[in-house]
Amino acid sequence: MKFFINIIGMMVILPAAVWARPVSYPGGITLMQMNDFDTSSIHMHYSPTANYSLGYKGEYWRNDDWHFQGVQINYLIKRWNKPASQANVYLKSGTGWAFDKDNKNNLAAFTGVSLDWEDRRFFTSYSNRFLEAGQITQFFTQNARVGIAPYMGDYGDLHTWLMLQIDHQPEKENALTTTFLARFFKGEYLVELGVTQDGDALMNFIIRY
Repeated sequence: MKFFINIIGMMVILPAAVWARPVSYPGGITLMQMNDFDTSSIHMHYSPTANYSLGYKGEYWRNDDWHFQGVQINYLIKRWNKPASQANVYLKSGTGWAFDKDNKNNLAAFTGVSLDWEDRRFFTSYSNRFLEAGQITQFFTQNARVGIAPYMGDYGDLHTWLMLQIDHQPEKENALTTTFLARFFKGEYLVELGVTQDGDALMNFIIRY
């Protein structure tokens, strides 16, 4: 729904992790809210174990004016913990209901993989998603990020990341979107601010507790 645009996101994530992950610690509850050039979304989930999470997923696609409401499960396929870095592979799938401004509605389902690797200096990630919603829409999308920390602060300092994100949506006339963004992380707070090559804004606000 359109009120998603104005919701401030709060998340529970692992204390050592800078990037918000789709699976939290056992018993952790997560609330995530994201806004980019195309979509406003909210995802709330509970992690019974460190291997998977289950929760609500809601999306509003502004340009095509349609909504998704459903449930999503995230599963940690593999994690590599190294002394100074971490890498993860997740499977993220969901099912629910899609509806648009013309009162069309349809069962919908999606699935995709997400990968990330980071250390204190560098970050990289990739994710994809295929969604099928019958008469409403069908699409494949993917995105990748690379980032660098211009300095390495100590625990409790303000940490800064400079990132480049590429989004690819093959069905669109302009299939590629480039976003330049900055991430600021200190204590319980994480803020991402970005702008695309067309001047559209990205803003993500995260609180961990």
